[in-house]
Amino acid sequence: MTEVEAKELLIDEDTFLTCGVHIGTKQKSKDMEPYVYKVRDDGLRILNVNKTSEKITEAANFLKEYEAKDVLVVSARQYGWKPAKKFATNCGFTCIAGRFTPGRLTNPEMQFYIEPKVIVLTDPAADAQAFREAININIPVVAMCDSNNLTTDIDIVIPGNNKGRRSLALIYWLMAREILRINGALGSDEELDETIDDFEAPLI
Repeated sequence: MTEVEAKELLIDEDTFLTCGVHIGTKQKSKDMEPYVYKVRDDGLRILNVNKTSEKITEAANFLKEYEAKDVLVVSARQYGWKPAKKFATNCGFTCIAGRFTPGRLTNPEMQFYIEPKVIVLTDPAADAQAFREAININIPVVAMCDSNNLTTDIDIVIPGNNKGRRSLALIYWLMAREILRINGALGSDEELDETIDDFEAPLI
């Protein structure tokens, strides 16, 4: 990696690597080929953190166009609960962590029916119900995708390990920081009050 590329990363490359953002799965979908940097000897796909960084910036710029109340963050995966909630709290978004009750986005008769204008998924496979409903009501989808995910109907793919505690903490922390910097709630070099550790889920 050249020095110029390194400067463009949202955070130093070592942090991406120590958080395991680049560690994919042994399965690879054709959709995710553009984001895979190489295949390790043990068969694990290694994701390109330059693209992760670029896509987090793209997602932050996209989400800032919406009113906070119109953004829904979803995480069925347990290691995503805490970082998704922290991200939502920092940005004023709504979060559904845990089981996604069918009909939340499509059945106005439901007690907890909501009408988001954009949805953020921790994992489009684990969050399949929310994903289906978002497609059904025709709202944009931002999703963290591992090397084995399918990306059809996803508007912005954020390539990264969407199963690891530390990886999810870093991705959500960076997205929160970038959105707050873009909308002026943080200075361009200012950090969040909370650290990546604060975003990390406890061990199950």
